[in-house]
Amino acid sequence: MEHITLLIGIVIVTALVFDFTNGFHDTANAMATTISTGALRPKTAVAMSAGLNLVGAFLSVEVAKTISGGIIDESSGIRPEVIFAGLVGAIIWNLLTWLAGLPSSSSHALFGGLIGATLVSVGTHGVHGQAVVMKVLIPAVAAPFVAGLASMAATRLTYRLARNRAEADTAKGYRAGQIASAALVSLAHGTNDAQKTMGVITLALITGGVVAPHSDPPMWVIASAGLAIALGTYLGGWRIIRTMGKGITDIQPPQGFAAQTGAAATILASSHLGFALSTTQVCSGAVMGSGLGRKGGVVRWSTAGRMVVAWGLTLPAAGLVSAGAAFLADQGTWGVTTVAVLALAIGGGIWAASRRKPVDHTNVNDGPAAEPAGVVTTALQTVAPPPAGPVVAAATAPAAAEAGVAPTHPDPAQSPARPAAATS
Repeated sequence: MEHITLLIGIVIVTALVFDFTNGFHDTANAMATTISTGALRPKTAVAMSAGLNLVGAFLSVEVAKTISGGIIDESSGIRPEVIFAGLVGAIIWNLLTWLAGLPSSSSHALFGGLIGATLVSVGTHGVHGQAVVMKVLIPAVAAPFVAGLASMAATRLTYRLARNRAEADTAKGYRAGQIASAALVSLAHGTNDAQKTMGVITLALITGGVVAPHSDPPMWVIASAGLAIALGTYLGGWRIIRTMGKGITDIQPPQGFAAQTGAAATILASSHLGFALSTTQVCSGAVMGSGLGRKGGVVRWSTAGRMVVAWGLTLPAAGLVSAGAAFLADQGTWGVTTVAVLALAIGGGIWAASRRKPVDHTNVNDGPAAEPAGVVTTALQTVAPPPAGPVVAAATAPAAAEAGVAPTHPDPAQSPARPAAATS
């Protein structure tokens, strides 16, 4: 076995940087609905999520083994430069989608980056195509639908069971349920996503001859990956929390509880099976399902459409960036240095752009501008008319505004007096 070289050290640090961006990019998965409904204060929510992400990192290594020896053929001539290039592409895509406030998949950014870099440096034989299809692409398509259907059914059941109870009587129970389900999602996120960085670091160690092929991640790798994702989670990706909590649908406490429970069950099941699932797609699908599950619920399909486009672009976009980075890195030391300098410059530029319209815990719950009810929402409301009471006003405020009729109980989050929240 060889000692860790400077290049492998750079790859490990870059992997932990990706893990950090994964943390703040995916905080919304666990805490967006809890924050938007007021079940927890923003800073309290992200602190709890960070702690549970750290705990979850120690629960399993199945997903890590899928990455270190499943998707990429570790014996095909993969070198640390290739892994470095793949990580650079994933980090840049994460930062771009964070700036836009879009909950895209950090997992697919990583997969796309590794695949793109491997194809340029090694060729098609370096990628296990069947593993990519079975453990990445099929779960990517199925997971949002499974989580959405589960969340929609849970939402309908929740409202049905509580239909004869006053809102004040159920508020405390739903708040406790949201906190518990958010904790479960955070634990599941640590179990699934922290392992992806463990797998990448282990792959780098294997390619550098530091550990034997097919090895499990060493304990120091597990601990460092858990700490990096926990720190990123604590800082909070407030832009994406705003989009998922306020931009997709108007979440009520029963919906938040149903969405988080359905998402947690899906993520934990996939981790047990070794599927490197996108927690972002699962949680986004669950939130949309909860919006469809409530009578009179409004799903903002324009926001959902932008999210789906981002999902589809993630793998190829990260792959293209990483392919270019791998081409440069293959030129030698100057190429690796050039990739590092360019990555730092791009990351700095994205951070500077984000400071023009900062989003943090003080304004994360400023809702988006009212969106007129579209064809899908109108059709759903025709089949399942909204219930009487304040909920109907919240759900039908956009349609009433479009028709020139003032709602009886306007929703403050959609009032014209409030500033429109940018998702960028």
